[in-house]
Amino acid sequence: MSSSTTPAALKAAILIVSTTAAQDPATDSADVTLRQVFDEQQAQWEVHESKIVPDDVVQIQKQIIHWTNQATAANGDNNNTNTINLIVTTGGTGFAVSDQTPEAVSALLHKNAPGLVHGMLAASLQVTPFAMMSRPVAGVRNGTVIITLPGSPKGAKENLQAVIKMLPHACMQAAGANSRALHKGGVKKLEQEAGVEGGGGRGHGHGHGHSHHDHSEHRGGGGGCGVHGHGHNHGHGQGHGHAGLVRHTTPSENPKSNDPSLGPSRRHRESPYPMLSVSEALSQIAQHTPIPQIVTSKVDSSLIGAVLAQDVSARENVPAFRASIVDGYAVVVPQDGNMRGVFPVVSVSHAAPGDGENMPTLKEGEIARITTGAPLPPGATSVIMVEDTVLVSTTSSKTQDAEDGNGVEEEKEVEILAADKVREGENVREVGSDIKQGQLILGKGDQVSAVGGEIGLLAAVGVGEVQVYRRPVVGVLSTGDEIVDHDRPGDLRLGEVRDTNRPTLISAARDWGYEVIDLGVARDKAGTLEETLRQALRQVDVVITTGGVSMGELDLLKPTIERSLGGTIHFGRVAMKPGKPTTFATVPVKDNDGERVSKVIFSLPGNPASALVTFHLFVLPSLHQMSGISPPGLPKVPVTLGHDFSLDRSRPEYHRAIVSVSRDGVLTAVSTGGQRSSRVGSMKGANALLCMPCGPEPLRKGAKVEALLMGGLRSDV
Repeated sequence: MSSSTTPAALKAAILIVSTTAAQDPATDSADVTLRQVFDEQQAQWEVHESKIVPDDVVQIQKQIIHWTNQATAANGDNNNTNTINLIVTTGGTGFAVSDQTPEAVSALLHKNAPGLVHGMLAASLQVTPFAMMSRPVAGVRNGTVIITLPGSPKGAKENLQAVIKMLPHACMQAAGANSRALHKGGVKKLEQEAGVEGGGGRGHGHGHGHSHHDHSEHRGGGGGCGVHGHGHNHGHGQGHGHAGLVRHTTPSENPKSNDPSLGPSRRHRESPYPMLSVSEALSQIAQHTPIPQIVTSKVDSSLIGAVLAQDVSARENVPAFRASIVDGYAVVVPQDGNMRGVFPVVSVSHAAPGDGENMPTLKEGEIARITTGAPLPPGATSVIMVEDTVLVSTTSSKTQDAEDGNGVEEEKEVEILAADKVREGENVREVGSDIKQGQLILGKGDQVSAVGGEIGLLAAVGVGEVQVYRRPVVGVLSTGDEIVDHDRPGDLRLGEVRDTNRPTLISAARDWGYEVIDLGVARDKAGTLEETLRQALRQVDVVITTGGVSMGELDLLKPTIERSLGGTIHFGRVAMKPGKPTTFATVPVKDNDGERVSKVIFSLPGNPASALVTFHLFVLPSLHQMSGISPPGLPKVPVTLGHDFSLDRSRPEYHRAIVSVSRDGVLTAVSTGGQRSSRVGSMKGANALLCMPCGPEPLRKGAKVEALLMGGLRSDV
């Protein structure tokens, strides 16, 4: 805790994001380092609380929401003990697969603070060029300022020191302080109060910068691939008392898509959307996919595939009574453990409801016949297996237990063989020996499999319903005047194409456990497409469209999303093969309660192989994230190439392949054949996508590559 106790001190909270530190807090040193930075600020700050969470989006967001909700409850009262003015996170801002802090935080922000981000990056870049590998975000949620810092204590300290003098002013404004009063006296006064110096220029500035634009795919030698563009922007500005131009939107907020009303002669000749790498595209998807919603679900087959949103503890012991694990005889073991001899059979215990409730207490020297799973009679301490006994005599009268009504003879005496070292508890399941009441049986984040183990466990302890993350509803829409239903009878007319993508994607999404609505085919008319999408967004959480995302005059999806629906296209091109024109967008809509929510649209290429590849590569991780599945996306495994593979010179390729496991345990991949994007046959039998680099030379047989598994492994054994 900071030494500062001044009532006017601003309250900060530190969130350590580290799976390692969550398991062993002693490994963390960032907390102490950041507290020292706050303590150096002349009692301006009090570190109110610090927490450690693993690299998990849900847990990061849960803690931030808890802190920022306290700020809301305080209603701008900075002296309220619950007010958190500033949250700093440290960790999870890099490019590793587990680094998810920027995505978790960005989804919660009500206002972005790019100036703070620029300040941190500018300061770090003066120390090391590797600072550009950090992905900080900053902004405001409710009345709390939030900034993300690197995971290393040194980097976290440098970033916080770069902006900490500005943070009191930001926090006061975010908490609701009067802006006019804060700015009274001008910028110079604010700079003096913050202890910083402003620029020394007097109305004249000169700027020289470089901006990089994606113009085309780089096809240089040496196997390099990707996109590269280079441009220079020079700016000169002089302050002479003239009013400058004022704009209220940034270029990134303006639609990049074609305006269909201008006609084909005015359409773009080159795509206005920057070419993203696959990792950058996945980062955008993770950042803008809505957070999971929690619902209550019954414990039945509908639970298969769901992810638990709560820890589940046993409501009762299993077994709930002392039970026999064999067919045999319940006995009372004497102190010497010798059970040899002939014993009278005084009672019978069956595995039936209520059986044994009125059974007399078993005494030493008596035995009771018992079946597997039946409760032990009172007083019994062990069970002798029936295989270790011999029937000596039966009763002279018959009981009416037989189904034919003729009756059966009952056992009267039984001899126990070779049992001179019997121990108490033999062949007995004690109360709670399998599961104890109150024991944690399933954890938050566990996924219910179709194998049956999780459902069986819940059923065994009497849990009838659980909280899970709601799985999104998916809608699949094909677009294009040329598209006809795949099952339409008769021959095709010139120019018609049977709809391959819709049934294919519907099958794929359902196979992954998602409810899918068939949205049919939308024609290439702007008004028709807009209305179809509006209706779809009322029914589903994620819309998947195919076709209409290239550069043709009738490719209307992007302009419809941007110009008609008010959506945001987060990317419109990806440097990959197949699937280059893949588009990801979000659209604001009102739900049934009138709340504004974000719905997701994936516009996939029209070629069948491209559509199915990009579904598994981009759509599935988004569906997983909304379902609470972590990590999202296809599992990745190393494989050995079974033959030579040609490479694309300019783009990384996701090669459809069949992966099988050999007798010696090696995973081997072979191609499904020609990989042309329109060749749907390349997906036949495929259970993997090989992550192939680009380059001029083929990869030879025996080379190692990574494979994304879409289905179960084949066996060559």
